[in-house]
Amino acid sequence: MSGKTDVENISRLDGLKWLVVAILVAGGAYGNSYFGGESILYRVIGLVILAAIAIGVALQTEKGQLFWGLLRDAKAEVRKVVWPTRQETAQTTVIVVLVVLFMSLVLWGLDSLLGWIVSSLIR
Repeated sequence: MSGKTDVENISRLDGLKWLVVAILVAGGAYGNSYFGGESILYRVIGLVILAAIAIGVALQTEKGQLFWGLLRDAKAEVRKVVWPTRQETAQTTVIVVLVVLFMSLVLWGLDSLLGWIVSSLIR
């Protein structure tokens, strides 16, 4: 029974956490414009720090943890992909370019033929 109460408390606090994230983002935008006369380096450092804090708070929410799990699963899936070699990529690219050129010539010829037929019917 204690586990369910903890989950409910976490869910209730999610709204507050998202509010903190929104305040941090708004504060970063306001601070960037307020300190517009300062060096861009200092403003970028401040924005990166605020963004890191906002992301950290967002990851503490239920949706943030689900998103983090999705990223971990995506990383695992990328490791399973068999990537083509450089030669396979080059060969596939050449085939695609040749097919595109061939189809463009076919469509150009068809368009010219139909244009000639229509113009001869109109005269």
